[in-house]
Amino acid sequence: MFGLDDTIASYSDGAGLVLVAVMGILLGLCHATDPDHLAAMTTLAANEPGARRAARLGLAWGGGHALTLFAFGLPIVLFNAFLPERLQQAAETAVGVMIVALAVWLLVRWRRGEFDTSSHSHNVRTPLQAFVVGLVHGVGGSAGVGLLLIATIESHAYAVVALALLAGFTAVSMTILTTGFGSALAQAPIARVAPALGIGGLAFGVWYALGALELAPYVF
Repeated sequence: MFGLDDTIASYSDGAGLVLVAVMGILLGLCHATDPDHLAAMTTLAANEPGARRAARLGLAWGGGHALTLFAFGLPIVLFNAFLPERLQQAAETAVGVMIVALAVWLLVRWRRGEFDTSSHSHNVRTPLQAFVVGLVHGVGGSAGVGLLLIATIESHAYAVVALALLAGFTAVSMTILTTGFGSALAQAPIARVAPALGIGGLAFGVWYALGALELAPYVF
């Protein structure tokens, strides 16, 4: 995020296993703070305010993200085999569409009055649904992760270790952040903040999808 990944990765050039492992952990922790992840996590947590509910969804989403991030990153690390450009573009577009869908559903629920204090309708998103969202999200970011690791780590064995730690700690940080959002929103007047979160997520998702399709400036 904002060049921080490159700075962390630069310390792994020619480094030993311990330093490479630390680098993978730090990259994983930072990866969850990418703008597209924050947009998805915010709307996900807003749909299910409360630390425990948000934690379950965050863990499922992070697990799905970690699984595909590792699966699609492994061929890049070992064989320099990248996803076809069209498939990568489709995955990034799908991420934007999912962010839009989460935002729209948040606005629909707000419009129905489901966040009023007298109406508490929860369990809208199941862990399985969140896991599927995470799977797609992981595909969208796999090429950049692979390039980063290949460019900074000479040993394939060390690169695989770093990739595994990056994927695992991405899931950990996503769970922590989603839990934090859910806990904060549980204490807030969710009916008042839901419109702003929904509109913000909607705008970001549309821009992200258009950027993936090269129809708008794309900075990621």
